[in-house]
Amino acid sequence: MSRMGPFDDSHLPPATSLLEATPQRHRQNVGLLGINTHATSVTPRSPLSTPAAVRTVLTYFSTWSCSDRVDLGDTLSIVDYGDVVEPDDEGGSERIAEAVARFHHDLKLRIILGGDNAATWHALRAIAGDELSSYGLVTLDAHYDLRDGQTNCSHVRQLLEAGVEGNRVVQVGLADFSNSEYYARRAHEAGITVITRDQLRRQPIEEAAARAMEIAGDGGRRVYVDIDLNAADLAVAPGCHAAAPGGFSADEMRRFVRTITVDPRVSAIDITEIDVDRDSHDQRTVRLAALLVLEALAGVRRRQS
Repeated sequence: MSRMGPFDDSHLPPATSLLEATPQRHRQNVGLLGINTHATSVTPRSPLSTPAAVRTVLTYFSTWSCSDRVDLGDTLSIVDYGDVVEPDDEGGSERIAEAVARFHHDLKLRIILGGDNAATWHALRAIAGDELSSYGLVTLDAHYDLRDGQTNCSHVRQLLEAGVEGNRVVQVGLADFSNSEYYARRAHEAGITVITRDQLRRQPIEEAAARAMEIAGDGGRRVYVDIDLNAADLAVAPGCHAAAPGGFSADEMRRFVRTITVDPRVSAIDITEIDVDRDSHDQRTVRLAALLVLEALAGVRRRQS
């Protein structure tokens, strides 16, 4: 006798059922694009595709939100725009810009799957075009990412130099023993708002998300959110090179994403810093990333309420 899989049941649709090739009428459409950057990482990593792995593990989850008592499939679709080919190679920036240009204008949210954090620099620059100064930036990250050069640790500095205003940047989750006084001073001089991991031991993650949006989205400006898995505890994100003990729990990461994506000013969000080859045998890092995708959809769904 053959055994049924967990979603071999017409009454239990898998999350992959949300994926569509084109926008669906009478639904809210969320775009999904893979930008698997890896070559400029300061820590050598595998080129294995994180976006492909995340799409695969979506099969392990359903479309039903118990907490909201809604099925995401009733009102939402994920329009899958595929992956950018060799985003780190010559012409990669142009290919990313071309891929972003294919986004339909009425998407409720754009989800970027990295890759390392170089994907953030490429994606926001491509999405904003000549209007970078009109965007706010929120990062959930253990690091300032203000280093010189062009690596996965320099994207915030690059975005500031390209036009993002420092007083509209909020960095949430900065961790002890992961940064330096030099970069703390650079963040302060740029006008960046920092909410440390230590502060969040005494403040609900939802309050931090609200404060971040108040600053980054001031005046109704659009906001790009960068979710770096190195903000998570190493136990829940072994596939992230820079994750450390004492980071956010998987639940905190999920709550932050669902809370912040409720705000319609959030026009794009990325999920970065996963090395598929480094992940645990049970794929817990990739599974967390897939759940963050679903939490983002749940946040968009709450905008209707």
